[in-house]
Amino acid sequence: MKKIKKFLLGRATIVGMAILLQLYWIWSLLQGFRIRYSFVNTLIDIIAVFVVLVIVNKRSNPSYIIAWTVVILAIPVVGLVVYAIFGRSGLVRPTRIRMEAINQQLEQELPPNDEILEQLCREDKEVYRQSKYVRDWAKFPVYKNTLTKYYTRGEEMFPEMLEALEAAQHFIFMEFFIVEDGVMFGQIRDILQRKAREGVDVRFIYDDFGCVTTLPPKYYQTMQEMGIKCVRFNPLYPLMSVLMNNRDHRKILVVDGKVGFTGGINLADEYINKVERFGYWKDAGLRLEGEGVWSFTVMFLEMWCYINRAAEEDLSLFRPQKYRAAPFASDGYVQPYADSPLDFENTGENIYMNMINRAKDYVYIFTPYLIPDNVMIKALQNAAKSGVDVRIVMPGIPDKKIIFWVSQSYYEPLMECGVRIYQYAPGFLHAKCFVCDDIVATVGSINMDYRSLYLHFECGVWMYQSSAVQEVKEDMLQTMAESEEINMEFCRKRPEAIRPFLGVVRLFAPLM
Repeated sequence: MKKIKKFLLGRATIVGMAILLQLYWIWSLLQGFRIRYSFVNTLIDIIAVFVVLVIVNKRSNPSYIIAWTVVILAIPVVGLVVYAIFGRSGLVRPTRIRMEAINQQLEQELPPNDEILEQLCREDKEVYRQSKYVRDWAKFPVYKNTLTKYYTRGEEMFPEMLEALEAAQHFIFMEFFIVEDGVMFGQIRDILQRKAREGVDVRFIYDDFGCVTTLPPKYYQTMQEMGIKCVRFNPLYPLMSVLMNNRDHRKILVVDGKVGFTGGINLADEYINKVERFGYWKDAGLRLEGEGVWSFTVMFLEMWCYINRAAEEDLSLFRPQKYRAAPFASDGYVQPYADSPLDFENTGENIYMNMINRAKDYVYIFTPYLIPDNVMIKALQNAAKSGVDVRIVMPGIPDKKIIFWVSQSYYEPLMECGVRIYQYAPGFLHAKCFVCDDIVATVGSINMDYRSLYLHFECGVWMYQSSAVQEVKEDMLQTMAESEEINMEFCRKRPEAIRPFLGVVRLFAPLM
């Protein structure tokens, strides 16, 4: 009874019901006009056609365009209203202009590192092209002098996060999608509060939508009262807003500009298996120590300045050289990167695609959701057809059943071409990792679905010849050994009645 009451009175339910009521009111108003004035029907149809033409001419994913076209032309009134609120794949113009201005200012603080890129070119031209793409189009340079460490689960990374926080002397930056009070965040918050009292510059960003069921509406004020500089990204109000579509899905922790963490691990107890949700929670994380952490520092400050409407930051205060005279140790090539809906450059997807298309022997993938567009499906199929060992590991126990069913609907066409698919038997796999040919890997926050690839702010780390590359591969092989390999019989056991339903759902997968 308490759970039902909590759900009904929860912020997510209230916001959701408020938005549905607003949608219903607008729909009823338009329907009333349609019944009373015959010309309104023609006007709405004309507007629907005009909006579809605008959508078709956008530089967007074809699947996304088709899905919205079907919705708007099939049910114009509902389709137009829903598209006006949720259909924008990018930020509104004033928001975009403000964030672009901040990005351009801070991008100038990222070193081009041409000499490192040229060295990479001499070692491996194929890999150089992947790195050059990230440098030229995502504007994030490649580094050496950076150590890497890969974590196979949240409970491995958590103690070292605490250790890094305890060692902070100058500043702590944290940016996470989900935060929930409990064992994990409770220990982190206590350290942050103590460090803030000691004079450390502690800053914290959380996504308001990601925390809608886990934190009170104005929790940032509670953090501020503790001395922690805290803001929320894109506040969620019970009002329809075109801004609701874009979320901050990144996971970033930076300490003194020298140590950084990222991956799929949020700040909630299921991520360290202190509570059980969907069986055992399998995730992955990455620790950087060295020059490459600077890119994560800049990423955080970009978001911080945007949320706070700050004109600029004195970045000299956060450079690791300010606190360390000796050079960092080196461990291959490391290239942190960010992806955002600000531009038409789908950095996360293109990094994945480059790895798939350039694979010679194998490409192994961790993803909790498998809702790829047609281009990525073809890339996976063609790689497998050409003899590349393509393997994808998915959850065995899903967190979102409809998304899981849609993901499973892609199994058969991929497996027919030779892609091997596994489901992690012990529980839910939340990691987002690629590894290819023992030489390159990426670990980050980016799922293989439309929201991560097109609508959210995301981040990751591309690596070449780093020790973490082999660690990612070993983790994937170990996880596959604990997983069930899916065969064609599994796909064919699906009831015939559900196939048409999944076909329709797949059509609208880009809107999920």
